[in-house]
Amino acid sequence: MKLRLLLLSSLLFWSLASSYTAAAQGPGQRQRYFSNQARPYYRGPFRVTVGGGVALYTGDLGKWSQNLPGPSISLGGLYLLRPRLQVGGEVSYFQIGATDQLPERNLAFRGRNGALTTFLRYELLGDESQFAAPRGPAAIIKPYVKAGLGLAMYNPKTYIGSGRPVNNQVYLAPESTGYPNIAVIAPVGVGLTFRLSRDFSATAEAVYNFTSTDNLDDVSLRGNTKKNDGYGTVELKIEYSIK
Repeated sequence: MKLRLLLLSSLLFWSLASSYTAAAQGPGQRQRYFSNQARPYYRGPFRVTVGGGVALYTGDLGKWSQNLPGPSISLGGLYLLRPRLQVGGEVSYFQIGATDQLPERNLAFRGRNGALTTFLRYELLGDESQFAAPRGPAAIIKPYVKAGLGLAMYNPKTYIGSGRPVNNQVYLAPESTGYPNIAVIAPVGVGLTFRLSRDFSATAEAVYNFTSTDNLDDVSLRGNTKKNDGYGTVELKIEYSIK
């Protein structure tokens, strides 16, 4: 049921995004909008993003130094609302893991997870190419900040050990019988976009996700029950403009 809910949410998001993009960029004259300085601009276009990198965890087992980093991949979209401000959404897969900061406890875990997020992205520097009548060349480098909200489906497996799980690894009985489970997440991050051509850009991005759960690692009752777990991703992305 939880997997179905996440998949349905993902399909709904992409259906709405596709419909909105088609309406905004359909035949006929595009509508002009005006900035606070009365400069005209057009909304859009829609940009597809594909990314890959590494995922990291913080929680009851430890902080960054106890990490067993895993892969992170993402597929998303961006849409320009006004100069400097974009709205976006993303579907991602990420694997996290860690060993124990307490040798006497000697726990470790691996979690293979998925997430669906929507966010706002604000560029810290202006870009003349976003206006209907540019007064200069397009920006080559654009730093930005982002923040949003979403859902993550997590499925941790805990074991005794001080390294990555082996092929015949024996896992401990889970603290919760509800895995895979779903948590609310709040991603915040920074990034740097490099313009490669009119349609292509490359982006380096780092995001930390606050979560509503203390069970990303399946260590809650055996750890600190007063503080939720979190995770971060560092990715390189390619953005392509659909016009």
